[in-house]
Amino acid sequence: MNFLPSFDFVGAILQVLRRLLYVWTRTQVFPETALELKLQPDLPVCYILQHRHISNLLVLDHECRQFGLPPALGPMVTRQMRSRRSFFFLAQRPGKVTDNPPRNESSLLSSLVASAIDNPHFDVQLVPVTILWGRAPGTQDSILKALLAETWEATSSLRQLLAILIHGRQTVVRFNEPVSLRFLLRNDPNPAHATRRLSRIFRVHFKRQRTLAIGPDLSHRHTQLRALLATPAVRKAVSAEAAEKSISLVKAEGNARRYALEIASDYSNTVVQALIIFLDWVWTRIYDRIEVHNFEQVSRIAAGNSLVYVPCHRSHIDYLLMSYLLFMRGLTPPHIAAGSNLNMPVVGPILRGGGAFFLRRKLKGAALYSAVFLEYLHMMIERGFPIEYYIEGGRSRSGRTLTPRTGMLGMTVQSYLRTRARPLYFVPVYVGYEKLMEGSSYLAELGGKQKKNESLLDLLGAIRLLKRRFGAVHVNFGEPLLLSQFLDGQCADWRDCAFDDPRAPWLRKAVEATATELARRINAAAVINPVNLMALSLLSTPKHTADLRAIHRQIEHLQFLAANTSLPASVVVSQTLPATIIEECLRLELISVRTHALGDMVQASQAQSSLLAYFRNNVIHLFALPALFACLVSHNRILSRSVAKKAIKGIYNLLRAELYLPWEPDQLDQVIEQTEAALMNRKLILCRDESPKILRAPSPGEEVSAELHQLGEIIRPTLERQFLTLALLQHHGSGKITRSLLEESGHLLAQRLSMLYEFNSPEFSEKSLFANVVRNLINAELLHADSEGYLHFDERISVPAAHAQLLLAADVRHSIERMTRIEPPADVPPEGTITDPPTDITAVTPPPSSITQ
Repeated sequence: MNFLPSFDFVGAILQVLRRLLYVWTRTQVFPETALELKLQPDLPVCYILQHRHISNLLVLDHECRQFGLPPALGPMVTRQMRSRRSFFFLAQRPGKVTDNPPRNESSLLSSLVASAIDNPHFDVQLVPVTILWGRAPGTQDSILKALLAETWEATSSLRQLLAILIHGRQTVVRFNEPVSLRFLLRNDPNPAHATRRLSRIFRVHFKRQRTLAIGPDLSHRHTQLRALLATPAVRKAVSAEAAEKSISLVKAEGNARRYALEIASDYSNTVVQALIIFLDWVWTRIYDRIEVHNFEQVSRIAAGNSLVYVPCHRSHIDYLLMSYLLFMRGLTPPHIAAGSNLNMPVVGPILRGGGAFFLRRKLKGAALYSAVFLEYLHMMIERGFPIEYYIEGGRSRSGRTLTPRTGMLGMTVQSYLRTRARPLYFVPVYVGYEKLMEGSSYLAELGGKQKKNESLLDLLGAIRLLKRRFGAVHVNFGEPLLLSQFLDGQCADWRDCAFDDPRAPWLRKAVEATATELARRINAAAVINPVNLMALSLLSTPKHTADLRAIHRQIEHLQFLAANTSLPASVVVSQTLPATIIEECLRLELISVRTHALGDMVQASQAQSSLLAYFRNNVIHLFALPALFACLVSHNRILSRSVAKKAIKGIYNLLRAELYLPWEPDQLDQVIEQTEAALMNRKLILCRDESPKILRAPSPGEEVSAELHQLGEIIRPTLERQFLTLALLQHHGSGKITRSLLEESGHLLAQRLSMLYEFNSPEFSEKSLFANVVRNLINAELLHADSEGYLHFDERISVPAAHAQLLLAADVRHSIERMTRIEPPADVPPEGTITDPPTDITAVTPPPSSITQ
């Protein structure tokens, strides 16, 4: 199969073999039509194949004939030369793809180069053709097929034959864009040198094509790790470790080697394909469908760039789902940063083979480990392997996008700055579920239960979930962020700035800005699914119960507002009919319907309400402005348009920081006007032609009055947390309360409010939410801490508090004000015993926490 005899003897035999091969072989060809190749009809065509296999040649010749292209087995005739064939093999014998293959160039390529150098009018269109056996996305259906699919390993004649037998019906043929031989020569007068240079160009091209399909060559793992341990940064850290701990250099090197093996993935295309087969089986059992949106955002930048996927983190399913979807669409699954808690027996090696690399959560004082990890990450990015990690640090228990952690992100930026070998894109990804596997455990943790570490027994216990259905999953790819372009906007001369010190002010600021921008782009790619719409509607009703008609109306309001306000273009809105949404939520056991003589009622139990709160919080940011409008008009009944706009602008910055809203402050006027127009269109607010313009709520007896109030209820818990924090500050006074005591007091009072007044769910009093409010006040320079940790503020703190008074009902405000006068119990932990989140979240030094939890 590897030796190609003379065509004078076997031309007819090859035609017979081609026909026999296609009795079994089926191909998927790119591009879909010959016109897309844009070949020039007046120039001859010569095809280039990478590996010397007759089977590849026969496939090429067949597809050329099918496309109406010049046949590869046909002659190539020009005025300067005549060749019996119109193709050549780049590799003269089969073997492993390497950066430095043997110098055995094609005789046809040498002849073409010589003719072009001798005659300045001679030219040929060179068309590289990539043929992959067993890489057609979505066709693997057995472990055996996965084992014999395309890899970077050497392809012997026997393996090629087996690949044809196993994968003949899942073959990918990719005709790449033709390139002019004369353009590539660039006036090189030396035929031998020019031939070697062109061969090198095409070797790089084929390597990139294979990398795009199956990922970079990661064979010889131990060789790579030896190179990693030999880098100056690791050698320096080894010497420091030996000196600090008074151990021998050999022992310190052993520690570094152990850390490298603990961290590094052991990526195997065989393991990946076997996992894909297993996951395909799992998804069909538990999900109705997996919908992917805006994937073209990735496909247009995948080739030739470094990609870092940064999805939101909702479930352990996230990283499995991402790898599956990327593979099924023909891209390389990424290397995924995983917490060491997942490096357990059986599971750890499988995840490592699928591309996971592991890191510890706490790295303080582990300088050697940190150095090894940073160098490993740099090696992956420099080699162009796609990376995936979660900037939120862990899975969101509340459904909101969490405050970004900057450890891994800072390391990535530093790695890019070191070499800038290729453009680096961050790809924000939103993952939305209709029902969560971890729902019950999330509620338990929000209720105060300790998070349970993952174990093999838990994984085995999760098998029972395969008997349940979890609705649909939506994956939406947001607008990619080109790092170099973003840095230009942060620091014009960043290319000349020092980056060795991760605490450099410009770098810390740039990393923080990148983290915030990515969180906003994730939120800007949200998908409003049927369960989100039900959660927004039902949780806004008294006792989480409403008649069917009211729920229908509220869902229609939300769908209209989503379609007619200034939401980002990447947002996807479900237009499912309300009746179908109710049926879907009933099937998922998220609501129940109670029959009543005056009309059926939709209701959610306490447990169901707590689960629905998660899905409300997924998309609450998209309805923040309509809900603010509704709060203002519903609670005040009549107010001027200018007062409403001033109140929204006054609280917008705090809301934007907490919910990662996409609109810049200078866009707010237009967004407010569009939101107002949409609400008026639905007759939720009224505005007569008068000057100044006055906004009015519908009459209390009208149906739309209750609907306006319910729309405002969407944002009420968020506003109450902010007002509670502001009320605590004003009650204690400037310089009288520490940050940790403020956060703890807010958490305890919110718990008390929840118990007394039946707020929506346990997530209302989540500690991290109060930490976010305080952090946002500090970032807005409304608060600052002194050297002893006490918080100081001036009269400006009263501005957002005054706006909150316009937005919240009087009884709610008075309840919060009364409760803030309750002194915390004596056993509230003093300053220093409650973990303080760092004021500066841009530190890029360990511990990195943007990992799967």
